[in-house]
Amino acid sequence: MITRRLLDDEELLFLKRPEAGREEEDAAVAIRVSEMLLDLECDGERALRRYARELDGWDGAAFELTREEIAAAEHQVDERVREHLQRSRERVETFALAQRGTLTDLELEVAPGVVAGHRLVPVGRVGAYLPAGRFPLLASAFMTVLVPKVAGVDTVVACAPPQRGGTVHPSVVYAASLSGADRIFAIGGVQALAAMAFGLGGMDPVDMVVGAGNAYVAEAKRQLYGRVGIDLLAGPSEIAIIADDSAEPELVAADLLGQAEHGPTSPVALVTTSEDLGRAVRAEVARQLEDLATAEVAGAAWRDRGAIIVAPDRETAAAVSDELAPEHLEVQTGDDAWFHARLRNYGSIFLGARATVAFSDKGATGTNHVLPTGHAARYTGGLSVARFLKPLTYQRIDHDGAQASIAQAVVAISAEEGLAAHGATAAKRLARVAS
Repeated sequence: MITRRLLDDEELLFLKRPEAGREEEDAAVAIRVSEMLLDLECDGERALRRYARELDGWDGAAFELTREEIAAAEHQVDERVREHLQRSRERVETFALAQRGTLTDLELEVAPGVVAGHRLVPVGRVGAYLPAGRFPLLASAFMTVLVPKVAGVDTVVACAPPQRGGTVHPSVVYAASLSGADRIFAIGGVQALAAMAFGLGGMDPVDMVVGAGNAYVAEAKRQLYGRVGIDLLAGPSEIAIIADDSAEPELVAADLLGQAEHGPTSPVALVTTSEDLGRAVRAEVARQLEDLATAEVAGAAWRDRGAIIVAPDRETAAAVSDELAPEHLEVQTGDDAWFHARLRNYGSIFLGARATVAFSDKGATGTNHVLPTGHAARYTGGLSVARFLKPLTYQRIDHDGAQASIAQAVVAISAEEGLAAHGATAAKRLARVAS
């Protein structure tokens, strides 16, 4: 997440720099994913089963979960967890429905007798990848199954990695069912993306694949784009926190580690206008790691991808954050509203010490947690109902006078371009109006 320009910026004081880059890792991942996708496309079901055995430790008769297995999973989930998941689902649906309400069909007369418009048509079939490897992320189904359903998608199939030697985590199955998944498959990683794109494992090919995942999943989506649509390239989870001397070091450190535990390659950064706060947070991270159950993972991410950057003023802090363009951005300052109005590049923003990324991770705030990583927030937002709607344009000419006016212009422009056939389509219509 840290760029070379930031590393070389003389205005900034680095109390901690990231210790590892990603270039070699990214190249190795791309090569491996390319090999797997070619194998899966050429060898189909046999390759799918081979990868299922090798990578997931799974060798069942069918990849798809039966209705009985889905129903049984619900009873394996603690009742309190079910209730919390239900509440989160309701909030995500409420927010998605409100977003859908802001998106409407359009028709207007752009000139007398010339009508243009668009219809918002849902994608037909969506494949949702539900990450459940190192940690089962229970709210993911709300974001990638429920949201397209709210958008009007006819068929949503879900794939999640099976537990070693077993089936999919029961809570993941329950969340997928609660979200309205039409079918659920026990397939993980690159092979799941290939199965949905190519139509393997008993499913039909989908039009679009969505969902977060590790570097291999993100790379598979990158390479499959064009064969299918994708939501965005959501790689390892990221967080940046802008804080000043009003922030609490304990909370800032906890929030950094909350995203660091997603994986050892998760970038985490503190941007602060207070050197004292930066040093206090660094000490607090070390202290919290001593008692953290996931310290092995979170500690590796903090060591290799963690940064503490001291900026001379809030304007510079905001500029640094916009260059980072983080997936998750927390603001814990004495003037959060100023930063909210000023900042432009982030996946989702969490304003004030009361808001933390984990609230969104679990679906409790209603917003979608599938967000852009790797600086992609410079040019795109996160997943929403809009991503599943195609604005299909149309045009209509209501009378001969409008047709004649446009035809004259097109004849002249086509002649200038040297496109005779284009000009002929207009000239022939102009002749019919004149006759």
